[in-house]
Amino acid sequence: ITNPKNGDILAMVGSKDYFASDYDGQVNVTLSLRQPGSAIKPVTYATAFAKGYSPSSMLLDVPTKFPGGKEGEFYEPKNYDGKFHGPIQLRFALGSSLNIPAVKLLSLVGLKDMLQTAYDMGFDTLAPTSANMSRFGLAVTLGGGEVRLFDLVHAYSAFANGGEKVEPVSILKVVKDGKTLYEAKQAKKQRVLSEDVAFLINHVLYDNNARLLTFGANSFLNMSGRSIAVKTGTTNDRRDNWTIGWSTGAVVGVWVGNNDNSAMTEVASGVTGASPIWRKIMLKTWEKYKGNDFVAP
Repeated sequence: ITNPKNGDILAMVGSKDYFASDYDGQVNVTLSLRQPGSAIKPVTYATAFAKGYSPSSMLLDVPTKFPGGKEGEFYEPKNYDGKFHGPIQLRFALGSSLNIPAVKLLSLVGLKDMLQTAYDMGFDTLAPTSANMSRFGLAVTLGGGEVRLFDLVHAYSAFANGGEKVEPVSILKVVKDGKTLYEAKQAKKQRVLSEDVAFLINHVLYDNNARLLTFGANSFLNMSGRSIAVKTGTTNDRRDNWTIGWSTGAVVGVWVGNNDNSAMTEVASGVTGASPIWRKIMLKTWEKYKGNDFVAP
């Protein structure tokens, strides 16, 4: 949990029990590389909005083959529900986390520009290097590149903060014998997205109607009109399960999985795994830090 205004880390839980001997407890999973699944999609949409697309822009959610890594190979993504939804606006494609439109959108805005947006926002592992460009391909918009939970919260604080990235602060002050040895300076802010783009992402991901196709009306993501944006993510083999959400007062990221990165047997998706935990924490955080409405610039 971080404060997007000044970067303060308000809470960090890196393992269920650091001292546990019956599993690999001595791991800070918030700093471990994991695949984000659909939790990375807002970066693709932010890149598109910066290029002039809008939540009302339309794509076709139909069976589509994309060129693969080798000649003659094709990549054919499927939606989580196994269905095709025909003509669909980007608002509903992102809110309901449809895979085919996300891959189409990345093919339209370009992999390099999407990776540049990700890197600018704080995803150090997604830099637009030639190695990453050749390694990732279009599947990166569905979570094909590894990130840290720490980076996800850091990067998405830019949405909460109107497009400004703030460096995380873990130590506020060090005092010895009454003498201050160290004190955190004022928050370092850097504009990485326009206010317009940040607002559009916030407005889509706070809109419960935009989630109806996949999540229904009364999922754990329905925050009853509070100005809270949220996105889930799940990897195909059920190793990683994410929910990341934010108000203007706090960013809360939750990962569920096994510390040794083995597949889970009980958890099916970000809706059943991370989001119940996220919801409880987010509501408690809202009580303390509140949040302002997402206001159009």
